[in-house]
Order: sequence, then C-alpha cells, then structure tokens
Amino acid sequence: MRSLVCYIATTLDGYIAGPQGEIDWLFTDQDYGYTQFFAGVDTVVMGRKTYDLCLTFGEYPYPNIPNYVWSRTSRDRNNTATFVSGDAAEWLDDLKRREGQAIWLVGGSALVGEAIAHDLLDELIVSVHPIVLGDGVPLFPRGLPRRQFQFVTAQSFSSGLVQLTYRKTS
Repeated sequence: MRSLVCYIATTLDGYIAGPQGEIDWLFTDQDYGYTQFFAGVDTVVMGRKTYDLCLTFGEYPYPNIPNYVWSRTSRDRNNTATFVSGDAAEWLDDLKRREGQAIWLVGGSALVGEAIAHDLLDELIVSVHPIVLGDGVPLFPRGLPRRQFQFVTAQSFSSGLVQLTYRKTS
C-alpha cells in the first residue's frame, strides 16, 4: 500500500495559515528538503482552500503529476486537478491502495484531520517556522482521536526553521 505523507509548514503556535489564509510568513530562502521529498511522490492531494491558494502562485506548483482536490462545493477551474467529493476517508483509502509512489497530502486542516481521524496518515513532516501568528488556520482541527506517531528525525536550518519527521506507529 502507498504511503500518505503530510509535508507541511506550521508556525510555533500551530497555524498553517493566517486568519485570512495568508502564508506570507513562509520561508522561501532555501529548499528545506523539498526537492528530495517531491521526487518521491507521484500524486498530490489537497483540500479546496489549499487548491485555491495554489492558484494564486502564478504558475501551478504541481504540474505533470496527478492532482486531486477534495471539495464539497467547487470544481476545477483550470484543468489542473481532479475534484472529488463525498467521504474523504474512503477516497484516501482507495487512493492509497492504487499502484504508485507516496501520496503528498499538501493540506489543509480538514483533510489532514480526516486522514488522522481514520488512521490513514503514514508520515508527518512538519517544518516549524520560528514565528507566532496568534491566530489562523490550525494544523490540526479540534476533536481528533488520540494517535501515536514515532519520532524519526529532526533537522535544523540556519534560518531557525526546524523540520520534524514522524511515522505512524503500528
């Protein structure tokens, strides 16, 4: 079965975006292992708000591989992704059973929550930025069941960013 990996950035206080969805606090001065990580995935999944944010980047950031967007309300506007709706856990489980490399769960909070709630998240790579926003979109929604992850590694960078890797325990 393929791995579902959440490779995501967060603030010290646990937010993946500001109150209006802003991500202007993200460091872009280094690669932070992104190129190596991206070489190991062949599918990208995300929620609709994350997709909408990706469309503001100019050139779409994940071309040439399958992109899926879980959404209750929208459909693709730019032919860059396949939109899916319905039960997120069933959809993610089905995707994991298909042939291929790792699946990158880009975000957002609701989809990450669904993956954790249904024990589908295999690995969590969190880049912690040394900033406190005070408010915003939390990395994890409230009300999740307890899940144990095993620490794999930590890497620190000159910018102050710390990247933590955890894997699901059996």
